[in-house]
Amino acid sequence: MTGVELRLHRPRRAEPAIRFDRPWEGPTSAYVTVFEDQGRFRMYYRGSPGGSQSEQTCYAESDDGIEWRKPDLGLFDWPGSMRNNIVWRGVGTHNFTPFKDPRPDLPDTERYKAVARGVDPKVALHAFVSADGIRWSPVSPRAVFSDGKFDSQNLAFWDPNRGKYRCYFRTPYQGVRGVGVVESDDFRRWESPQLLTLDPPSPEHFYTNATIPYFRNPRYYFAFPKRFLPKRRQLRDHGSDGISEAVFLSSRDGLHFDRTFMEAWVRPGRDRRNWGDRSTMPAWGLLQTAEDELSVYISQHYRFDSAHLLRGTLRLDGFASAHADYSGGDLVTAPLRFKGRHLALNYSSGASGSVRVEFQSESGKPLPGFALADAPELYGDAIDEAYSWKHGNDASSLEGERVRIRFALKDCDLYSYRFTR
Repeated sequence: MTGVELRLHRPRRAEPAIRFDRPWEGPTSAYVTVFEDQGRFRMYYRGSPGGSQSEQTCYAESDDGIEWRKPDLGLFDWPGSMRNNIVWRGVGTHNFTPFKDPRPDLPDTERYKAVARGVDPKVALHAFVSADGIRWSPVSPRAVFSDGKFDSQNLAFWDPNRGKYRCYFRTPYQGVRGVGVVESDDFRRWESPQLLTLDPPSPEHFYTNATIPYFRNPRYYFAFPKRFLPKRRQLRDHGSDGISEAVFLSSRDGLHFDRTFMEAWVRPGRDRRNWGDRSTMPAWGLLQTAEDELSVYISQHYRFDSAHLLRGTLRLDGFASAHADYSGGDLVTAPLRFKGRHLALNYSSGASGSVRVEFQSESGKPLPGFALADAPELYGDAIDEAYSWKHGNDASSLEGERVRIRFALKDCDLYSYRFTR
């Protein structure tokens, strides 16, 4: 990069998604999970009224990811009534975290899975299955994995890149709250764990991890940990020390994570009630709520009666960009091979800005018909726009060749690019 920098983009705060206002929910409700499921969105979270009252796993659903409803499920009693959205009570309600298993060869009874912490006879990880995501049962009366601490939102998913289940869990690391990774072929027997590594190394408290393969390209793993500062206190009359914020990490293998952006991805902000402990906690999951929009969900007002979950929005692929100011700059990729006919860009320029694209040989020599002299200025704001050279937008003559791509940017952000047919 010359005259170009990588820039982190923060979600825009939208409206509250749900409020933890039912008697069985309350001010310490947390550990939210969201995912898309055949045209609707599901949400799971810990209902936690505090004090001596029990914790329970609660459920909500939505048609658009914006307006959420809490159905009366009739599964569990909350004193005197079955009219509630409680989906699980028993071992693991402190941090019950489900997902839908995409494997085609599964029995119907195991289409949905979850992991959660148990405490009897010791703190350990338990596994659960469900046919419908509503009625749950443990896969075993015993824990399936015990080499960790687990007092956080532990999570698991089927990773097609590895052909295994992966679980990301809380584990101590050099005196801080760290993240461990462990794999399994069958969701019951788990291998030896590894520590998630960071580049550059940074001994931070990651209270949660929210690691997920990015659905637009599952070979990328994104993580949205809640960074916890346990010795800081902003609200002097608050009941607990600590301040939280969300950060953004990325990885190509799900084990080694890049920390280009050390700054906060979501700050507590001007709302004083988010400066207590354990607020600003990202939910696990990303939802596409419009053609050009991602929604993320952030816990707010932890320990307050006004506790709720806030929706935030980003443009599609809008976590970070390659940015050049008005003076302009270049980004040149490493040599790569591509499949496809058209180069589609996700970009945003100023009215006087632009992006231009040059294909180069592996050694960096401009290729005929694709040199910068053949590359018109493209300007505007688009999620998926095919770039055209003077001869047109067909780049299939270079398919399979090792090439470099030069992006010449001026007052422009380039969020992503891909090749299409």
